Amino acid sequence: MGRDKRFAVIRYEFLSYISPAACDTVLFHSQGCSKNSPGLHVVMGNEACDMDSMVSALTFAYFRSKSLDCKRMPVPVLNVPRAEFPLRSDSTFLLRETGLSQDCLLFRDEVDLHGLHKNKQLTLTLVDHNVLPRADSELEDAVVEVIDHHLLQRPTSPSCPVTVEPVGSCATLVTERIAQKAPDVLDQQVAQLLYGTILLDCVNMAPEAGKVTPKDSQYAVFLEKRFPKLPKRGALFQSLQNAKFDVSGLSTEQMLLKDMKAASGGDLKLAVSVIYMTLEAFLQRRGLQQALCEFCHNHNYNLVVAMTISFIDNKQPLRQLAVYSSSTVYREEMSKALEKAKNPSLDLKPMSSPYPDVKAFIQGNTLASRKKVMPIIADFLKERERKVYQSGNIEDLDLDDDFNQDQSDSQQCPEDAGIEDDGQVPPTPMNSLVEGCPLDNGLPKISPEVLVEKVTKMASMEDTSSEGQ
Repeated sequence: MGRDKRFAVIRYEFLSYISPAACDTVLFHSQGCSKNSPGLHVVMGNEACDMDSMVSALTFAYFRSKSLDCKRMPVPVLNVPRAEFPLRSDSTFLLRETGLSQDCLLFRDEVDLHGLHKNKQLTLTLVDHNVLPRADSELEDAVVEVIDHHLLQRPTSPSCPVTVEPVGSCATLVTERIAQKAPDVLDQQVAQLLYGTILLDCVNMAPEAGKVTPKDSQYAVFLEKRFPKLPKRGALFQSLQNAKFDVSGLSTEQMLLKDMKAASGGDLKLAVSVIYMTLEAFLQRRGLQQALCEFCHNHNYNLVVAMTISFIDNKQPLRQLAVYSSSTVYREEMSKALEKAKNPSLDLKPMSSPYPDVKAFIQGNTLASRKKVMPIIADFLKERERKVYQSGNIEDLDLDDDFNQDQSDSQQCPEDAGIEDDGQVPPTPMNSLVEGCPLDNGLPKISPEVLVEKVTKMASMEDTSSEGQ
């Protein structure tokens, strides 16, 4: 492999978590932020940063790194702060099982994507989502490719190839691309990452779960045949499922952050969190209403939609849903939109809730995962925003003064009557959110200049022959 003067050749472990072959010399951006610097090609999953997003980003970036026409260094960036990643217990389990270190990963709060974009040093490939959230909308013109299995929400463009298919797992589409374009990229580690993700997303390929498609089955079998030493299907799935549903020791805030996506429109900003237990168990958590109120205040949300998932006899899914807001208007509007949804119908039936600020439902349509619910919420927000724009006054929507009152009330969340608040209990030491931890406020962003400096130092330590380039 020839050396490009714009790059430094270094022995860097950044991609070695994907495959031992990546321990060979790799190219990385090394000329600072000069206008002649090629920059980075970031491959990034969605903000929930679940296993599918993580693995799709890692493996597709690795695939891209093996392309001869790669002009910019492909870098997988996990779209979540590093401090929150340990909450993804299934992802951390899979990394351990494949012998990969999360210490080598790059996280969203460590790379200044907006700075790179401003310097015209960024291209983006989106995996496991096809539109950027509003906060990242200015990065839109940096997107050069999309691979996703959610409802297509972005306009087509000849400059941005889009692969969107309603399969059970985005990892299936990544496996297909690698198998068709560069099958030699696949090795035991890459295969295990992809295989485990497909199994978990498709609920062990069980038809009754409503997730698996023929293409998911096709590429799961493809990986099994090509790598016969992969863990047995049933055993691997059960291990990943157990890890995913292990919420022991987590605070309510951590449970909400574990698998969360955000949405916003006008004055309404909400979180949609998947909760891995029954809704009854979630509502019985000590200090729940206080914790929900503080969560909204700390993260600047007006409303939370909690979608619980559990399984009957480890096969049949049980879905329930709760809508929390201290604003009656927001709570009722969101609940009505979900109850009246037709595409798909969620078949919601009210259930009792111990809190006046929480509306609870049994979800009859167990096939409607968050992937199906998010477009319903997006349509609701767009319609709501349109009405506000047309009226020219938010009060015309009968929103009265709840919003302003909520803002002042959020400074002091009401205590749950007769229930001890668990909000002051330090989070479990299993992650970096423990009291007094230097990462409590997150890691500082790494600017393009500092990122380059860090990589250059690694280069000098790992490969002294690269010094002076």
